[in-house]
Amino acid sequence: MRCYEVSAVGRADVKPLRISERLKSQLVYFMSPRDAPGTPPLAESEFWIPLPHTREWLDQGAILLVSPLDSENQTEVELSEEQEDLLVWLDQHGVEHIRVSEQIA
Repeated sequence: MRCYEVSAVGRADVKPLRISERLKSQLVYFMSPRDAPGTPPLAESEFWIPLPHTREWLDQGAILLVSPLDSENQTEVELSEEQEDLLVWLDQHGVEHIRVSEQIA
């Protein structure tokens, strides 16, 4: 099983967070599009997750997902424990710019 680590770009003071392959595949639920206003240039394996969104999802305990088959409807999905752990890590450290790297388990 592959294991990944999320690190805060430009923040050596923040200890990386280990995440599962599953959560790595779910980062698209949280990231801003690369061309969204306010999103900095991103290298490969980097993501931008704005703190206001992070805090909103934590407050709600859920995220809204848009179906690729029906973009007019959204489904509210409760945060998993691992998703919540990631969002708490982002919030506690004030992190928006992350890099994901594969780790040897």
